[in-house]
Amino acid sequence: MDDLRKIERDVKMTDIKITARNVNVHYGSTHAIKDVNAEIADKTVTAFIGPSGCGKSTFLRCLNRMNDTIDVCRVEGDIKIDGKNIYAKTVDPVQLRAQVGMVFQKPNPFPKSIYDNIAYGPRIHGLSRSKAELDEIVEKALRRGAIWDEVKDRLKESGTGLSGGQQQRLCIARAIATEPEVLLMDEPCSALDPIATAQVEELIDELRRDYSVVIVTHSMQQAARVSQKTAFFHLGQMVEFGDTDQIFTNPKDPRTESYITGRIG
Repeated sequence: MDDLRKIERDVKMTDIKITARNVNVHYGSTHAIKDVNAEIADKTVTAFIGPSGCGKSTFLRCLNRMNDTIDVCRVEGDIKIDGKNIYAKTVDPVQLRAQVGMVFQKPNPFPKSIYDNIAYGPRIHGLSRSKAELDEIVEKALRRGAIWDEVKDRLKESGTGLSGGQQQRLCIARAIATEPEVLLMDEPCSALDPIATAQVEELIDELRRDYSVVIVTHSMQQAARVSQKTAFFHLGQMVEFGDTDQIFTNPKDPRTESYITGRIG
């Protein structure tokens, strides 16, 4: 019986991709994130919800050290991916960001061709040894980004000439071209119309087969549609974290219930 429990525990541990312990973030004298603890599963979509300014995007940016680029920002605590501390002095943030891709709120394709948008990451990280290999990586990423059929005859055209929804799927394809293990998305649909939003949401559902996807969204409906796990943030604290169905139908904390029912926001 003890062996069985150990096996079950070991299986459960292998499902966890990211662990965060006692994470605090300060912007100068402002305490933006307070003692956040979380375990984020692999091959799962985890949504961060909460009012504006509650800390959800700040915590998301801790997961690939994007906060390092802000001079007054200080991150304390322990964040591990596959058991390795991503804030260790031996970790190169540039290499980390190849492992942990990121898609931003507003589509931001480079002012380059569609092909070069995708090829940029693989080139700088030395992931291809020939033009044929690079061509293969570009096609694979565009297919995974669910945009290949729309752009395969336009690869030399500028990525900035695409529609907003296409640009965001191009940015998702660019993020996964370096074969990351985690994909972070900071309100990826907030600048998109409903049709483009539905296309990106469908893509997110497909991507979770290969990645741990973490999405910040201001839309509770979107969180309910795309995620299996949801964390509710309020005033810099992670108030509640659990299965999405449970968070939305039977929240344990009255603050979560107040937010979901629209009493706070």
